[in-house]
Amino acid sequence: MHAATLTGSLLALGATAHTIYNARVLRTPRSTGSEVTERVSVLIPARNEAQNIGACVAEVLSSTGLTELEVLVLDDGSTDDTAAVAIDAAHDDSRFRLIRGDQELPEGWLGKNWACARLAEAASGSTLVFLDADVVVTADGIANSVNLLRDTGLDVICPYPKQDTDGALGRLVQPLLQWSWLTLLPLGPAESSQRPSLTAANGQLLIVDATMYAHMGGHQSVRDDVLEDIALVRTVKAAGGRGGVVDGTQVARCRMYNSAGELIDGYSKSLWSAFGGPAGSAATVALLNVMYVVPPIAALTASHTSTRIWGAIGYAAGVAGRVVTAERTGGQALPDVFAHPASIAAFSALVGESWRRHLNGTNSWRGRALP
Repeated sequence: MHAATLTGSLLALGATAHTIYNARVLRTPRSTGSEVTERVSVLIPARNEAQNIGACVAEVLSSTGLTELEVLVLDDGSTDDTAAVAIDAAHDDSRFRLIRGDQELPEGWLGKNWACARLAEAASGSTLVFLDADVVVTADGIANSVNLLRDTGLDVICPYPKQDTDGALGRLVQPLLQWSWLTLLPLGPAESSQRPSLTAANGQLLIVDATMYAHMGGHQSVRDDVLEDIALVRTVKAAGGRGGVVDGTQVARCRMYNSAGELIDGYSKSLWSAFGGPAGSAATVALLNVMYVVPPIAALTASHTSTRIWGAIGYAAGVAGRVVTAERTGGQALPDVFAHPASIAAFSALVGESWRRHLNGTNSWRGRALP
């Protein structure tokens, strides 16, 4: 047990040092005082989002710093009042348009990917902002983000929204979203590297240059990818572009799930595809558990003092990494960070559940079966 504890603790220390470095270099959209003079298209795919779409549309239309804005919502076959709520929230604003997505989903396409492709076809902006219906943007969030895209010469950015969550499972798992790429991804090299493993993205808010989007084939090129956001950024980089995640804490906020059941369904639909196959999933889960679960267990149960000390060091390193992430991304730190080993264990269980549903063919989302 000593060897595993020592290895995991040393890896956790190195990972937390990397978290601290990434937190310092993470790009952040900031107010520059200049308006965005190009035309910006905000594209919102929505399926059964009546409880979210009103606030989403209203806040986008209240955006400042944008001289030319169009907001397109595609109602993707909703069975609730999504369309009516969106129209009511727009208050006859001429910049708003609703698109009815009543067509059958083409073979080989996933629902959100098809909706995004149709929205892009209807858009007229030189910058495309793909926005999930459960995201609420700040007044200058879109303008600041577009300015960051242009000022840095990047082709695509994903401002990672502040994640709102509650409930035991949500508080365990959701903070791992930002923590994962702040800890494990070298943000600088990742912006241009074409290695698939060096890509992080977030489809909740994805901003892409329209010319690059057309050049890389748009959502057509990722039509059957469950993790379409990561696939899209990978395809941009493969086409010679640059980009990735940036800090979106002051840009937007999102409540992805309202219950533990929704969270399990949401993670299950895609985690099986996140690590390149069964072997990659097993290796990732094993590594995370060696780094963040073995050390605290050793600190409590090991018979040798040196093993317990190294276990405590490894546990403290994991907690410190979570504290840095929470401070940098507006997450909740105390007392949740002390449950980091339980967070990793819960995530591991979700990976297993995702594979179980995938292999059984029982994965679905928003009432649609996933292939």
